[in-house]
Amino acid sequence: MRLTVLGCAGSFPGPEAACSAYLLEAEGFRLLIDFGSGSLSALQRYSDVNGVDAILLTHLHCDHMFDACLYVVVRRYDPAGPKPPIPVYAPLGAAERISTAYSGDNEPIDDVYTFYGLQPGTFPIGPFSVTVDQVNHPVETYGVRVEQGGKILAYSADTAPCEALLRLAAGADIFLCEASYLDGADNPPGLHLTGGEAGEAATKADVGRLLLTHLVPAWVSEASIVDAAAAAYAGPVEVVRPGARYDL
Repeated sequence: MRLTVLGCAGSFPGPEAACSAYLLEAEGFRLLIDFGSGSLSALQRYSDVNGVDAILLTHLHCDHMFDACLYVVVRRYDPAGPKPPIPVYAPLGAAERISTAYSGDNEPIDDVYTFYGLQPGTFPIGPFSVTVDQVNHPVETYGVRVEQGGKILAYSADTAPCEALLRLAAGADIFLCEASYLDGADNPPGLHLTGGEAGEAATKADVGRLLLTHLVPAWVSEASIVDAAAAAYAGPVEVVRPGARYDL
C-alpha cells in the first residue's frame, strides 16, 4: 500500500494544507479516504483527477467531505464526457448532504456517486479489506482499518478516546491519528484527542509508527503536541505534511 497525504489540516484549511484527505493505492486501485475542504486541488497534483476508484467518508463534517460536492462537477461535466458513478462509502445521509451543498435543491447525484451506508464491520473495497467502527465524535463517525498484502493502516478519523479506536489500531504498521488538542488545556469533551492521548492510544494498540494529523496550526503548538505524543509512545512519531508518501 502507498499512502499519500492530500490534506491534513484540522477543522479548516491552513496556509500550507487542505483539510483531511488521504489517497491509498495498491494494485492500481485508488481509494480516497475523506475529501475535506481544499483537497481536490491537491488530488490533481498526485493523481489524474478522474483516477479515484472509490471514496470513503468517515463523517459528514465539512472538513472531511466538502470537496466531494465540487467533485460532482469534475465527474459530470468533463469535456470528454461524463464519467461513470463511483462508489462512496459514508454515513447515512451523505447523498442528501452532498447534493444540498452542491446545488441547494436536493438535485440527484446518482449519475456521479453510488452510495453505500457505513456500519461497523469488515468489507472489501478493491484490493483492500476495510474495517470500520463508530468512534467518539458528536456526529456519526467511523474510524478505519485497512489491510492489504499483510500490512495494516489504521486511521482515527475524528474522535475522543474510545475502545473502538484501540481495536481498529491494534497492531497497525501505521497509525494515522488525529491530535487536535493541547494536553492540559480545558478541552471540550467527546470531540478530539490531545497529543498525549494519541500517544497513549498508539502504545495501547502496539502500533509500529504514529503519524499525527488534523492539527490546527493557528490554534495549537505543533511542538507541544509532538512532545506530548512522544512522551506517551516510544515508537516513531511525526506530523504528516501535504504530499508526504508512506509505503507499507
